[in-house]
Amino acid sequence: MALNRKTQGLIRKSHRYLGLFLGIQFIFWTVSGLYFSWTDIDAIHGDDYRIHSPSISFDNLLTSDSLFSQLTISKIALRDLNGVPHFWINGLDLYNASSGKKRQGISKDEALYVASQNMIPELNYKTIELIVSTDAHHEYRGRPLPAYAINYKHPEAITAYISYADGGFQTVRHRDWRWFDFLWMTHTMDYQSRDNFNTTLLRVFSLLGIITVLSGFVLFVVSSPTIRKLKGKLF
Repeated sequence: MALNRKTQGLIRKSHRYLGLFLGIQFIFWTVSGLYFSWTDIDAIHGDDYRIHSPSISFDNLLTSDSLFSQLTISKIALRDLNGVPHFWINGLDLYNASSGKKRQGISKDEALYVASQNMIPELNYKTIELIVSTDAHHEYRGRPLPAYAINYKHPEAITAYISYADGGFQTVRHRDWRWFDFLWMTHTMDYQSRDNFNTTLLRVFSLLGIITVLSGFVLFVVSSPTIRKLKGKLF
């Protein structure tokens, strides 16, 4: 492949500046890939801080017929809130399963009780707050709101989230998960939801990355003394 000096200079300059422009993203891709390959995904999910909550069993519950004769029930779940049985109906309404009284959310004490049934007993809670909204970057994004955020005294800055509407345990977040989330964002280049692999930015950088690599191959071929000597012998 014979290229004049001007063309070779243009390829070299393009390769150099593309490498400089893409270098930081390449570092993010490499570092995040190494982190993902060396981490235990169950630990990232917070399984080390979770326990299997005991099965819920109560006696003398009101029947669904006596409670909701005027309702069409498509699904029903039993909740244990501070030792008191509750029905979560159709994913919308919470009722005391003993008295039939409708509830408008759970209390902080009930949220702490639910957390205690799902988190390891070694953890000591520090603060509890009710969150009513989250942005696209919040660690609790995309889950039911309002919710109680229960923060624990722990080097990993552990937070458990309990749904305000029904007392359902939602998730646990901690420092390693937050690092994973940040690196996942840089890996996918989706700086909004984290989960979109089809962003224009990712496509552009991927194409530019291929161009950078190919330009490097071209430079090697046209500037390698070994290849020039080989071509001289063959042709």
